[in-house]
Parts: sequence; structure tokens; C-alpha cells
Amino acid sequence: MLRALAVLPLAAAVAGQLTMLGADMSSVEQAQQLGTMFYTSEGVVDDPYQVIRNAGANYVRLRVWNNPASGQCSTSQVASAAKKAKAAGHKVLVDFHYSDTWADPGHQTKPLAWSTHDLAQLTTDVHNFTFSVCEALKAVGATPDSVQLGNEINTGMLWQDGKVENGSFSALAALLKAGHAGVKACDNDVKVIIHTAFVSNPTQARTFYDGIQAEGIAWDILGLSYYCYYHGTFEAMQQLVRNVSQRYNTPVCLMETAYPFTTLNNDSQPNVITSPEPCSPYLATPEGQGAFFADVQQAAADAGAVGVFYWEPAWVAVAGNGANPYNTSKGDAWENQAGFNFSHQWNRLFKWGVN
Repeated sequence: MLRALAVLPLAAAVAGQLTMLGADMSSVEQAQQLGTMFYTSEGVVDDPYQVIRNAGANYVRLRVWNNPASGQCSTSQVASAAKKAKAAGHKVLVDFHYSDTWADPGHQTKPLAWSTHDLAQLTTDVHNFTFSVCEALKAVGATPDSVQLGNEINTGMLWQDGKVENGSFSALAALLKAGHAGVKACDNDVKVIIHTAFVSNPTQARTFYDGIQAEGIAWDILGLSYYCYYHGTFEAMQQLVRNVSQRYNTPVCLMETAYPFTTLNNDSQPNVITSPEPCSPYLATPEGQGAFFADVQQAAADAGAVGVFYWEPAWVAVAGNGANPYNTSKGDAWENQAGFNFSHQWNRLFKWGVN
């Protein structure tokens, strides 16, 4: 399929509008299974999906791992979470990592069950797993509205077979085509997102997107991660959003962003971000967090992005829900960037939407 044809179902991006007001809620199902309670900003117990809905969100993102040792982010957990998200009025995005653990620019490890498979077998694996997860959600009345084929796949996925090396995108393309086919076999209306983390390197971004476009990859939305303390200024993010949207005639969405509300730690795992002012002029306070999120949404909208997702606003510190799926007791390193504070109460200044 020609790339130009793949974007026809979606309207062109219009500066100032955000339609995908999202939150990655991947840790919530495990937290709830462990008995965790969440509270509104007034201190009233409430469904976390409803709390974020009341704060303006309309889209929930859920990562899925193939066979996680802890059970976190398994297909069954994702199906349960998707049903709850839909009940609260959200659309649902499934984020395929195609791994038993985290996938990101520095880690794209094959699931153990696929570890000896060659590229030909992996394409079948990707198709079948993508289809089966989508079908599992459909079976509980929560068919995904969109999916990511891989997570932050700057240099490919399912290494080494699917790694982008020596300028060749053919192996990655075979896997992406298999995932695309698996999604569409489940439901042809599900939107396909290609997600990378290239804001700080626009040259590499162009090389990547040119490369997959030349291989005939079809997508509906291009997704970018943007963390100001990793990727730089709003202006850098805006420039890439504009360039990608215009060059590939495609909607662009920020799939991940976050900011701390405190420098304190609430578990045994050191936090990732500890600076009192990670990105000037925003302090690591509830007020600074709220102001940052409002401003990053406005900046993305002004550049023509169609959406912004906050990464893990409900990942509070809970014993048994840590970041390491092989040892969940270690903590999550992210609780100071959640929208719920250490008492699991929502930050009233944290809202989705633009003026």
C-alpha cells in the first residue's frame, strides 16, 4: 500500500486542536489487584479511570507484554483494564512491546518463547500475537481503537533479527507489516501507530521514517515520546512535530510525557528524576507539574499534534507493582511523576485539554 493512501481516513492536523487526550494506565490493573485505592483531589475514593476522565482525559494507553514473569501487563490484565477504561468513557490504545519486559530505544529483547525464532517465524509470531490480543479485548467488549506496533522502535524491534542495521529497514518492515495485518484481521477500523523517541535527533527521525516509508509501511498516526529533561525544549518538539506531519502528510501524537510533583521518594527504588527544577521554569511541585502539563499540551497543539499522552499518572508506589517484572518488590522509580500523590490523591491542577 502506498503511504499516502494509509492516512486518508484521518483528518489533517489542525493547529490548536487535540483529540487524543491520553494517559498510560498500564500499572493500574496490577495495583488494583493488590488492593490499591485511588482518591479524587477532594479525598474521595474513586475509580482511577473516572478520576482522569473527570480531569479531561479521553484515551487510555495500555502496554502489553507477551509472557511477563510477574503477570503485569499480560493479555488478561490488559483486557480487564481495557474493559474498565471503556466503561469510564475512554478510547483504548494497546502498546505492543513484543517482549516479556520493557522495550525502548536501548532494549528490544525477544520474548523467551520466540528467542530462537528466525525472521520468517517472527513475522508469523507478531501477526498471531497482535491478532490474539486484539481478539481478547474484542471478546470483553473493549476492542482497541488504536495500537502501537512496537514501543520506541528507533532502531527496530525483536533484536537482533528485527534490528535496523547498516541502513536496512527490510527486517523491521516485515515485522511491522505482520503486525499491521494482524490488527486489521481483528478489526479494520483500528488505527495503527508507529512510535519512536527521536525529538532530540531530527536527522535520525527523518532517516527512520524515510526508511520505513520506502519499505511500504502503512500507518495512521506517527507517535513520539517527549520528555523535556531528555529531549530538550518545547521548540525542539514542535519543530519535529511540524516537520514529520508535513513531510509524511500524517497526524502526529505525543505518546509519552511526564513531570515530577516532588523530589521525594516513596519506595526503595531511587527515582529517575530527582532535580528540583528538571526543566526551567517548572519546579518539581504539584503546581509545577500542572503548569508543565498544561503548557506541553498547548505547545503540541500549536504545532499541529493531534494528541498528548501522559505516561503513567497512576503509577503510585505499591509493594508488588514495581518496574522490574522479574522482581516487583523493588519499586517503580516513577511515583514522584504520577498525577496521584503519595497518599494516592489526585493533583487538582493536573488537567487534560488546551484553551
